Amino acid sequence: MKGIAIGLSNNSKEILKRLKKTEFVKDIYIAGSSKEDGKENELIQVQKPREILLKKWPKIDLIIFIGSIAASIRIINPFLTSKDQDPGVIVIDNKCSKIVPLIGLHQSNTQNIAYQIANLLGGEIIETNNSNDQSFLNLDAFGNQWGWKRSGSIKDWSNLVIKQAKNEKIFCKQLSGNSLWKTSESGEIINQIYQEETEKPDTTFHVSIFENHKTSWHPPVLWIGIGCERNTSKELIANSLNNFLKSKNLSHHSIAGFATVDIKKDEKGILELAEENNLPIKFFNKEDLSKIIVPNPSNIVQKEIGTPSVAEASCLLAAGEESKLLEEKRIFKGKDFPKIKSGAVTIAIAESKNQYYPTNGEIHIIGSGPGDISLITNNARKALSRCTVWIGYEMYLDLIKPLKRSDQVLVKSKLTQEKERCIKAIKLAEEGIKVALISSGESGFYGMAGLLLELLQKIKKEHRPYFEVHPGISSVQLAAAISGAPLMNDFCSISLSDKLTPWSLIEKRIEGALIGDFVIALFNPQSIERNWQLKSVIKKCLKSRSSSTPVLIARQVGREDQSKKFFTLNTIPFKEIDMLSIIIIGNSQTTLVDEIFLTPRGYLQN
Repeated sequence: MKGIAIGLSNNSKEILKRLKKTEFVKDIYIAGSSKEDGKENELIQVQKPREILLKKWPKIDLIIFIGSIAASIRIINPFLTSKDQDPGVIVIDNKCSKIVPLIGLHQSNTQNIAYQIANLLGGEIIETNNSNDQSFLNLDAFGNQWGWKRSGSIKDWSNLVIKQAKNEKIFCKQLSGNSLWKTSESGEIINQIYQEETEKPDTTFHVSIFENHKTSWHPPVLWIGIGCERNTSKELIANSLNNFLKSKNLSHHSIAGFATVDIKKDEKGILELAEENNLPIKFFNKEDLSKIIVPNPSNIVQKEIGTPSVAEASCLLAAGEESKLLEEKRIFKGKDFPKIKSGAVTIAIAESKNQYYPTNGEIHIIGSGPGDISLITNNARKALSRCTVWIGYEMYLDLIKPLKRSDQVLVKSKLTQEKERCIKAIKLAEEGIKVALISSGESGFYGMAGLLLELLQKIKKEHRPYFEVHPGISSVQLAAAISGAPLMNDFCSISLSDKLTPWSLIEKRIEGALIGDFVIALFNPQSIERNWQLKSVIKKCLKSRSSSTPVLIARQVGREDQSKKFFTLNTIPFKEIDMLSIIIIGNSQTTLVDEIFLTPRGYLQN
C-alpha cells in the first residue's frame, strides 16, 4: 500500500503520527508548517498540498486528509481523472469523530480501509455511496477480497453498478472459485445463473477462468505444467503460455501457479517467469509424477527424466484431488517465434477444484473479549474489519455480529468443532481470503490460537499463509475488574475440564498453586457431565487454606445476564455453578471488605 496523509492544520499532528504507524500510510505531511516544527514532530512539510499531489498523485494508492471535506475536495479536484485511475481518498475531521471514504470506494478498497481506520481511531464512518445505503454488493471490487482478479472495461462495470443502483436485477454466473460470498447479506441479493440457464445480457457478471465476457472475476484455479529443454528462455516460455491461453480463451488472471519436475529447480526461465508474475512453483520428483495417469505419455521423456510425463502429470499433481486436465500438453519451439531461435517448452493446464493464492490470504486469530462489544480492543476491531470471512462458535459470532458489514461472511460451527474451524480458516487463507478466527475472551487463553498455530507448523514456511494473533480481554480479567482487584499479586488460572488434559495432571497443578499460595482462577469449573471435579478441588483447598477464604463466582461476565456473588471456601453453592461461571479463590492475603475483593500487592508494607 502506497499511501500518504496530509494534515490541513496544526491540530492534525497527533492523528498524523498515529496514521504513520499503520500499514496504510507511508509518508505524512502537514500544511503550513515550518521546517523546525516539522523536525520536532517528525512530519514532512509542505506549504501547499497541491504541490505534493503534483508529484505523488500518479504513484499513490491512497490519500488521507485530516481537516474539512470542502478543503479536501478543492485540493483534489484538479487531479481527478477516472474511477479506475484515481487513488482512494479518505477525509477525517480533526477530532477523529467522523471518517468519510470519499473517492475510490471500489477500485482502491477505500471503504474497507476506512472501516479499519475507524476501528483503530474510534471514529464513526460516514458512508455516502449508494451500495452501502442499500447493502448492495460492490460489484467491481468485491472479488479482490476473495482472491480474484478482474477483467473488463471500467465502462462495462460502471454500467452494471448503475443498473444495480436503479434496483435492476443483477445476475452472476459462477463456474469456478469459492462461492461462499453468496451467503453474505449483500451476496444474497445477486441472482444466480447456473450453467444450463440462459444468461441475461448487460446485467450479468461472471466468475470463471474464461476471457470472453464483458465483466468477469477470475479465481486462481489453473495450474500450468511446464517441461522444457535445458536453458529455455523466459521469453519463449512466456510467449508460448500466452499463445496457449489465448487460443483456449483462458485468462492469465486465473493462474494459481506453475508445476514441473524437481530437476528443474534451477531452470532460470521457469524461475524468472514465476518471480515476474509473483506466482508459486511446485516441484515434484519423478517417482510421484510416474504415478499419474496422463493421456499423452512420452517414451522420450521417460528415457531422459525417468517419468513418462512432466507437464501433464505435474499440473494434475499441483491442482490436487478432484482436479481435471483442462488442456492436454502442447509443444512450442523457439523457431515458432520471431527473434527466438532456440529452446522448446511443453505446456499443459489443469483446473483445480479449489483456488490457490496464499500470498494474498491471511488468518487473524481474534480474542473477541467476554461478550460486550465495547470491550473488544481496537486492534481486534481493525482485524475484524479487514477480514472477509469470520469463523467461530455460533454464540461468539452472534455477540459481535453488530460489527459486521453486509459483504462479510459468517461461518458458524458447534462448540466441539475447534479443529474443523482451524482447518477451514487455513483452507480459505490458502485460497487468498482474509479470515478471522474468533475466540471469546483472549484467543491465546484456552482459545483457538494454540490449535491453529499447531496446524500451521505442519505447513512448509514458504507455503504458509500470513497469520497474526490479536489479544483480547479474558473473562477472568473482567471478573476481577467487576469485583475489585483479586489478581494484584501472583495468580494462576486452571481449567477443570479433563477432556484435553488428564485429571491427574490438573490435580498436580492445583496442588502446586496451593503450595505457592497463588490466587487461583478456575475455568470450566462444572458441567452436567463433570459434576465432581470442582468439589474435589475445593476439598484440597480447604486442607491448605482457611475456610473463610473469600471466593468470587462470576457468571456470564460481559453479557446481559452478568452476575457476581461472594462466598467463602466452605459456603460455595455448587448447584449454581456451570460452564458459564468463573471462580476466583483468594490466597492467604486476599480480603473481602465492603464487597471489595482484594489481594494486596504489598506496597503499604514498605
